[in-house]
Amino acid sequence: MPTDNHNLGSNQESPYKGKQGLRRVWNALGYSIQGFSGAYHHESSFRQEVWLAFIMLPLSFWLHASGVGHALLAGSLLLVLLVELLNSAIEATVDRISLEDHHLAKRAKDIGSAAVLISLVHVGLVWLLVLYF
Repeated sequence: MPTDNHNLGSNQESPYKGKQGLRRVWNALGYSIQGFSGAYHHESSFRQEVWLAFIMLPLSFWLHASGVGHALLAGSLLLVLLVELLNSAIEATVDRISLEDHHLAKRAKDIGSAAVLISLVHVGLVWLLVLYF
């Protein structure tokens, strides 16, 4: 057990884990809003993808598609935002640990970037398949 967490009980990993019920849900909502805000203000890729989704989400419901088609179109856009948030979290964590060039830090960031690329390719494929086949 790490020695820098001496204020934690033996069964508790984090002081925030003890909250339960509506208080926990309320706190989680606040943390999520802070996460969206931080990503939007500090991550240009996330900002660009938010604006892309802002334009394409309404378009996904306006286009002629089945209910499942609409869900796939919208879901593919939301998946990009999700993967970008996770990638940004990985990058922030790696940078927090060290700004030093290291092959494992580069690998972690590159893998996160590859995940974003796959999610963007997924958007293209889903939109192509739903709208043209």
